[in-house]
Amino acid sequence: MRVLDVGGTAMNWEYLSVRPRLTILNEERERPDADEVMWVAGDGCALPFRDGAFDIVFSNSVIEHVGGPERQRQFAREIARVGKAYWVQTPNRWFPVEPHLLTPFLHWAPSGLRAAIARRFTVWEWITRPTSDRREFYIEHFLRDVRLLGPAEIKRLFPGGQLIRERLLGLTKSLVAARPAT
Repeated sequence: MRVLDVGGTAMNWEYLSVRPRLTILNEERERPDADEVMWVAGDGCALPFRDGAFDIVFSNSVIEHVGGPERQRQFAREIARVGKAYWVQTPNRWFPVEPHLLTPFLHWAPSGLRAAIARRFTVWEWITRPTSDRREFYIEHFLRDVRLLGPAEIKRLFPGGQLIRERLLGLTKSLVAARPAT
């Protein structure tokens, strides 16, 4: 089975007893140190592969990082184009805890208030104690690029897929767009 992991790392696949023929597409700084993995530097919105090149395309919590609505549409089209099947997971915009900075309700605040709060305090930084440069990079990335999606948007982005809701304490924590192989 040929698998493309868009935005992932080799570590996620080390837990499998049987590994697929794996290609990981990610940014240059995420190059894996694994000989059995084919690695490609690239942009998930412009995949350098032919139509239907992979049996399945897998992407875990990446689509919300690619930028605005048009970039998310491009990402979804590319996933569906190169994969005979796909599994795309993303945090649910309507879950009360923002999953990147782990701060309740932060993502629901207006952009100005969200920026003011994120630059002053987040649960993520309280737990992880990042270096000042990592903290600045991650918070600015969150404010500039992260755009969480809800169920209706996932359905629109992946019209050929099935919507799966991952729940935590009865609330939908994450959303998955899945299209099985035919």
